[in-house]
Amino acid sequence: MHQLTALPPSHPGLRQKPSRLVRVLCALAGVAALSACGSIGDKLPSVGSLVTPYKIDILQGNVVTREQAQALQPGMTRPQVRDLLGSPLLTSVFHADRWDYVFTFSRQGQPPQQRKVALFFKGDLLERFEADELPSEADFVSSLDVRRKSDKVPVLQATEEQLKKFQENNPESKDAATPASTGAAPATSYPPLETPGASR
Repeated sequence: MHQLTALPPSHPGLRQKPSRLVRVLCALAGVAALSACGSIGDKLPSVGSLVTPYKIDILQGNVVTREQAQALQPGMTRPQVRDLLGSPLLTSVFHADRWDYVFTFSRQGQPPQQRKVALFFKGDLLERFEADELPSEADFVSSLDVRRKSDKVPVLQATEEQLKKFQENNPESKDAATPASTGAAPATSYPPLETPGASR
């Protein structure tokens, strides 16, 4: 007599094909998931709008400030103008009597800045110039410094009350300041540069 032995569940002979209904349900679930992703994607911002690449600040050309433009005087020579404003960004072979100073500045998240200054010479002397609205030097520096929160310039001089308070809190600095105020130089002794008896 033959004896039947039970096959383990992982045996290749026991694999059953999934029924047609199961395959259709899996396909419908996949289609539903893909269509849900499309409708959700319309409502959510794209990854490109959330993450933007870092762009460096681009500073090109000659910076001409209001103070520099005010120092320009008709009759100045070309070397004097070059000493004041620097070398021009544009000089044309066809227009030798015109110098152009162009400045552009681009920073991420801010509108780009562009300013132009054109100088016109008659021979070797400055005749006139045309310029856009130019910032002062302080305005230009503050536009570059993104960490600066306010335009208020700090006070760089101490008041009499602040000096007295400082001297009260630091008595050793008061003692150190007395020789300079009396005019007598403190006596200082230095070691000799060469030891006695040393030969060269």
